[in-house]
Amino acid sequence: MADESPLIRSLRAAVAAAPGDVPLRLHFAELLLAEGRGDEAVAEAAVALQHAPGDENARALMVRAMGMPAAPRPTAAGAPAPEPTTTEAPAPSAPAPSFDWDAAEQQVQDLVGPRFLEDPQAADGDGTAGDAAAWDVDAPGTVRLADVGGMEEVKDRLEAAFLAPMRNPELRRLYGKSLRGGLLLYGPPGCGKTFIARAVAGELGASFLTVSLSDVLDMWIGASEKNIHDIFETARRQAPCVVFLDELDALGAKRSRTHHSGLRNVVNQLLTELDGIASGAGNEGVFVLAATNVPWDVDIALRRPGRLDRTLLVLPPDAAAREAILRYHLRERPIEAVDLGKLVKATEDFSGADLAHVCETAAEAALLDSARSGSVRLITTKDLLGAAKQIKPSTEPWFAAARNVAMFANEGGLYDDLLAHLKRKRKL
Repeated sequence: MADESPLIRSLRAAVAAAPGDVPLRLHFAELLLAEGRGDEAVAEAAVALQHAPGDENARALMVRAMGMPAAPRPTAAGAPAPEPTTTEAPAPSAPAPSFDWDAAEQQVQDLVGPRFLEDPQAADGDGTAGDAAAWDVDAPGTVRLADVGGMEEVKDRLEAAFLAPMRNPELRRLYGKSLRGGLLLYGPPGCGKTFIARAVAGELGASFLTVSLSDVLDMWIGASEKNIHDIFETARRQAPCVVFLDELDALGAKRSRTHHSGLRNVVNQLLTELDGIASGAGNEGVFVLAATNVPWDVDIALRRPGRLDRTLLVLPPDAAAREAILRYHLRERPIEAVDLGKLVKATEDFSGADLAHVCETAAEAALLDSARSGSVRLITTKDLLGAAKQIKPSTEPWFAAARNVAMFANEGGLYDDLLAHLKRKRKL
């Protein structure tokens, strides 16, 4: 605004640059309140409460801001209306109602779960993914492929290419099926590749070890290669164990494009460990899974037979998976008459992360309305559809880049599944 003080303008810019800084936002709201701009102070306090729901200072500021009388309305000329000239004291006005947080909590405490407009068929799983702690081997988990909502094509491919031979040793011997090699999961970000890897570990009853570049890279010469070796030795001791190489494009980038010798040595050591050369017993009981958003940046040697020689395209959640993910993110929020069918149709090509963002945005809108009106209202289908309309699928830029790769760099049919998907979606 043109009439803002330099301090208000500076703080507004600072809050925009650090939206999660609750003390800074509250300081900004205090200054707005001091200048008589109660509505703006309420909005800032509401955002602060989204980041820190239990912050007493934010609650107190919200109550004070909502109890503040409205600023005087400007006249037609743009100047404030003149103060009354009479010496008689004006009649006291009724105080504006403040927001009663205790009453609000009592109002919603009996909402034990989401209430949907219809009761669609039960969805598979919750569509969430956990993260293994670096260098820690997680015990066999309870997550199974049945916990992955929808995505039947992905499950079938996993069963045929990876799980069935491991579960049926007699059939494996009969058909001469080797257990060598690993599986590379690729696709847009936020679509559940880590969760699928955990589900595979659960199906195998195997421990789970996550590895990323930050776990491996070290400033000392030779230390990074030793870290790779130690990780695989740990997996061999904990067998059966799934080693999950996250963001493989960083850990195993193309050596022809890597100018740093340390990173080239990391790729060389990773190739050695995948071949089991460093261990006399080989990699018996060690199952290697990897994930990347950009498989075309992975060193081609990592994808040769006996290494990460099987690939699986993990696409954005299908309708059943979207329903499961939306149910999960709405499970503890106060909702009313939510039509999941409409919401699922409106979120095609949304990633799991996008769907979480939709639920968060709808909750923010309902919270802000509740804070301004002083009365709690539930999240509705309208809120969720409005949020879905505001948010663009984050998968679109990925498909734009992948389209060129599938059309012009599909050597040996590496991306035939991606090409088939693009043709089905008419994106070619």
